[in-house]
Order: sequence, then C-alpha cells, then structure tokens
Amino acid sequence: MMLIENGMVIDPANGIKKQASILIKEGKIAKIIENQQELDALQINSCDRINALGCIVAPGLVDVHVHFRDPGFTHKEDIETGAKAALRGGFTSVVLMANTNPVVDNAETLTYVLEKGKKTDLKVYTCATVTKGMSGKELTDMELLFAKGAVGFTDDGKPILDTMILEQALKKAAALKVPVSLHEENPAYIQNNGVNAGTAAEYFKIAGSPREAEISMIERDLQIALETGAILNIQHISTKEGVALVREAKRKAAELGFNNIHAEATPHHFSLTQDAVLAYGTLAKMNPPLREEADRQAVIEGLKDGTIDMIATDHAPHSEEEKARSITEAPSGIVGLETALALGITNLVDTGYLSIEILIERMSTAPARLYKLSAGTLSEGAPADLVIFNMGASWTVETFLSKSSNSPFVGQTLKGMVKYTIVDGKVVYTNL
Repeated sequence: MMLIENGMVIDPANGIKKQASILIKEGKIAKIIENQQELDALQINSCDRINALGCIVAPGLVDVHVHFRDPGFTHKEDIETGAKAALRGGFTSVVLMANTNPVVDNAETLTYVLEKGKKTDLKVYTCATVTKGMSGKELTDMELLFAKGAVGFTDDGKPILDTMILEQALKKAAALKVPVSLHEENPAYIQNNGVNAGTAAEYFKIAGSPREAEISMIERDLQIALETGAILNIQHISTKEGVALVREAKRKAAELGFNNIHAEATPHHFSLTQDAVLAYGTLAKMNPPLREEADRQAVIEGLKDGTIDMIATDHAPHSEEEKARSITEAPSGIVGLETALALGITNLVDTGYLSIEILIERMSTAPARLYKLSAGTLSEGAPADLVIFNMGASWTVETFLSKSSNSPFVGQTLKGMVKYTIVDGKVVYTNL
C-alpha cells in the first residue's frame, strides 16, 4: 500500500485539479482523498508514503510514437535502455514503431518485442506494419497481428504511396476498430530529406524537403479516412497547411458522426524552427524537418484548440558516429523521451499557450484513449501508473539514460523535473 500526500492532483480524464492525496492498493488507484478528516477516517497505520508537496501528481505519460530499435539496431537503443529513458521522462506506457530489423510484420517478431517489453518496468506496446517488409505493396495479416497483440498499424519511416493499398488497409483497420498511423512525406517532392527546403537547405547548398511533400499526403489520406471511417493518426505534423487540413477533416468527420481523425505533434516541432539546423547541424535533422516560425505557431495553435490531439516524441536514437556524418549522409531523428515533459512545460505552459491540464491531456489521456490502453487516468480501480513532477524546478540537459544522446537540446536549461515515476503502484524511477 502507498499513500501520495500533499500533491496537486491533476487528472484530465475526470476533470480533477485539486490538492489531495492518493491511496494505492495492490497496484491500483484505491481513492483520491481530499482532506485530513477523510484521511483520518481511513485509519491507515502503515504504508509507503511519498510527500508530493510542491509537485503535480498526474497520470503517467503515454508516448505513442517511439523507436527502441530492437531488434536489429540495438547499438542505437534496445528495449531495456529505451524503457529506462522513458521512465526517467515520466512515461509509464509507450507504443513502439515497427520499422525494426526484421520489421514487425509477423507474429514471431511481434511476440519477441512484447515479451522483451514485459521484462522491463515500463508498459511496452507495439504497432505492426501495414505492409509486408514496409514495401508498400502487400498488406500484412492485420487480423492475425491484432489478435497477437499489436495495438495499431504503421509503416512509420515510409509513406504508403499506393492509394489502393492504403484504401484496403484502412478498410481492414475500420473493421478491426484499430488505429493506423501514417508517415506523411511523399518522396517525389524530396531531394534531401531531414532539412526544410528553405533557409536551412540554402545554407547547406542542398534542395531539402519542401512542405508539399507533407501536405499532399495528408490531403489524400484524410480523404480516404473520411470515406472509410478508419481511425487515422497523422504522425509528427510539421506544416501550417497540414494542421489546417486536419482541422477541416475533423469538422467533416463530426458532421458524419465520426471521431476518427487524429494528429500528433513532437516537442521538437513545437519548440524549434529550421534555424536550429543552422545552429546544431545534424542534431536538428529529422523527418519531417523543422520548418518556419509560422509552422511552429500553427502546431501550437493546433495543440491549443484540439486539432492536434497528442504530443508524441518520435524518440529516434542514433549513435554519435552516425550523427557525425555530413548533413546529407547522417540519419534523421533525435531522442525525446527524457526531455518531452520539460519542453512542454518550458515552451507551452510557461509561455501561456497551454494550461498544465491540457499538456497532461495531450501527453497522457488522449494518447491512451486512441490506442485503448489502460492508462491516462487516476480513476478508482485504474492501474496506479503516475508521474510526480515539480513544474518549477529547472535542470540542464546533459546526460541521458538512452544509449544515444542525439539531441539539439543538450546544454539547454528547462523547467519541469520528474521526481517519481510509478508503475502499477511500484516506484520505478526517482530523482530526489
């Protein structure tokens, strides 16, 4: 039994924001206790106690876009080290992407990932691929993979260019009532991925990646989702036009009686612009690329008004050697699990764009809801998965529990420090 005392309890799923204590029994939320009289009446004699004075107590964070590189690329990250990084960041559940080696397009690899995840303190879920080998040519056995434990489908890292294949996939997903998450970059427009076709590309004397690559794919895929009723998640949105398309599609879906259109934004897309590539080089190279200030502001506005439901890190570890290559040869992506909450507090809450309640909703409640996970809430009887953090505490990004450290945020001072991460009533990370 555990009692978390004196914290500011925030639970967007139940509209709770109040000073309270939380009683945990047998790994579940037993009760939210509002005052000392109620606490005394419970006659709690002996239990583990955490004094959360000055801290926020919230549902554990949920990241639905994570690369742990396992199997196949474990020099970058593996499930064990990825789990440690997630727990340090206040995440209690993650959904892995399927672009491993081999890719998660078969029951054997799917089972390997899920079983290895169970050996960690983190709740590890995974998507399977939409197409075999992520080739975009032939669908996987989506029914089988869903039955074996895949919580969604994605060819993340590659767009699905064949419209007929995508239509078939979304029809199957609609029947299964399972989300499909899409990487929206049409390679026909792109000469050099990872850098915006603008001032950053001009600086490096490359063509870069124009916004049309994203816009064209988002437009096509939203239309198919509206026609099929499939649950569609637009991944790591980066353009103001893409945000506007999602907003309009959500309006149309509501008219049809659907709630099937979703979108995610990364901390780097709401925190940085293409100017970061000039400052940090390959450490700020990612797909889709960092774009202009107007795009960053559109992403923030989308998070404010709910057009963008979720914040997801796209945690993409790479080795130091790989990121030391030239701007055209280095892989795209940055690590994000250990800095996501602090970036949200620093760049969204402290700036007045979002309330802390909305930030938690975007980082916990909404992601859990999309993938139908038992997470994102402090309801009585729910798993006792919590994060306790000091919103005002500052810290400097220096070291990582991830195997990799490819981040443009190294050296920056951020606000918002995770003090405890608790999974099923067990303290699995502390920073005291």
